[in-house]
Amino acid sequence: MNSEIAPGKYLVQQGGKVDLSASPTLEPPLYSSKKEYTNVLERQVRQLSDIQQRHYADNRYAVLLIFQAMDAAGKDSAIRHVMSGINPQGCQVYSFKHPSPHELDHDFLWRTNCVLPERGRIGIFNRSYYEEVLIVRVHPEIFVGQGIPEVRMKNGDVWKQRYRSINELERHLHRNGTRILKFFLHLSKEEQRKRFLERIDRPEKNWKFSMADIGERKYWKEYMKAYEDCLSATSTRYAPWYVIPADDKKNARLLVSRIILDMFQGLRLEFPEADAQRTEELRECRNMLMREES
Repeated sequence: MNSEIAPGKYLVQQGGKVDLSASPTLEPPLYSSKKEYTNVLERQVRQLSDIQQRHYADNRYAVLLIFQAMDAAGKDSAIRHVMSGINPQGCQVYSFKHPSPHELDHDFLWRTNCVLPERGRIGIFNRSYYEEVLIVRVHPEIFVGQGIPEVRMKNGDVWKQRYRSINELERHLHRNGTRILKFFLHLSKEEQRKRFLERIDRPEKNWKFSMADIGERKYWKEYMKAYEDCLSATSTRYAPWYVIPADDKKNARLLVSRIILDMFQGLRLEFPEADAQRTEELRECRNMLMREES
């Protein structure tokens, strides 16, 4: 594995200005062969599985992982491969599509707040409340259906207000024990074109593609601008963004898993130690079970 490329390279510093045109979508491989990639990923997945058990038993923190990207960037596959060794009982994955009428009757953070992870669990958002400053910004006509009074589009006030709401929510969650990591899978327009063609040419992938995907490509520049402003405004010490080069899916998975591992290792999770009363209780239980043998 190429040790010269460290995950911190892709961290968006708090207060930093993101320029996605200067951020790579492809980096030299972090692996020398498919076998090495498989070995490294499997090792990191095993480590995550071990840590998850301590995370569940420790029961002090919740973990929220947010994935955002353009279509075909590999969010689903990254989640599937990186979290493949995690016990499903301790992990919750939610994909957020177009809001339902019931969800539109609430504020834009409500539907995601309803499914935040509990302590001891990992929550994964495949898209999230960030859609409200991304797709809604590119398609402001969506506001019409949201029933929001006195929306101020002038000078971008509405986006500043939403960034503030998001930052305040994430700071609140951090104060109360939720650790947040956010990943933007940075895909090039050309690589998206190739992946769309693959979805068209391979029958088993046809279901992943629609004419609407072609329509959204026309707004590529608008989406990049929306992402730049969003990442710049909402990457903080307590809820950082990572811009992950995504043209190589294997590289992206290795980076994402390494970043998650580093976060978990920094929490210093431990299995609870039994106090004197608990130790005596366990001793009594053991004696009862041993007597059953005779």
